Amino acid sequence: TNPPGEEAYYINNKGNKTTVANVQQTEVVGLYFSAHWCGPCRNFTPTLAKVYNELKQEGKSFEVVFISSDRDDASFNQYLSEMPWLALPFSDRECKMKLSLKYNVQGIP
Repeated sequence: TNPPGEEAYYINNKGNKTTVANVQQTEVVGLYFSAHWCGPCRNFTPTLAKVYNELKQEGKSFEVVFISSDRDDASFNQYLSEMPWLALPFSDRECKMKLSLKYNVQGIP
């Protein structure tokens, strides 16, 4: 949720912004509900990253957006640094909650 007049965006591991509208033009968007503290999630992330990079190299219209269940911004940033895809900014807890409700995410993994 952004202030009035500010377009909704995602970030990458370098802090660069990509608008939500831009991502919505992608054919397939996967939402990755995960957290730095979650062992099974951390074990899965490298596998997802490998597939993600292969699909991108093949030119597939595919994107992943990390939806963090981390407990603080530092953990979020550390975990995001390992990811080649986009993320909902950690500060947007309201949107994270709405997405969790919409997709019935009650916990991870």
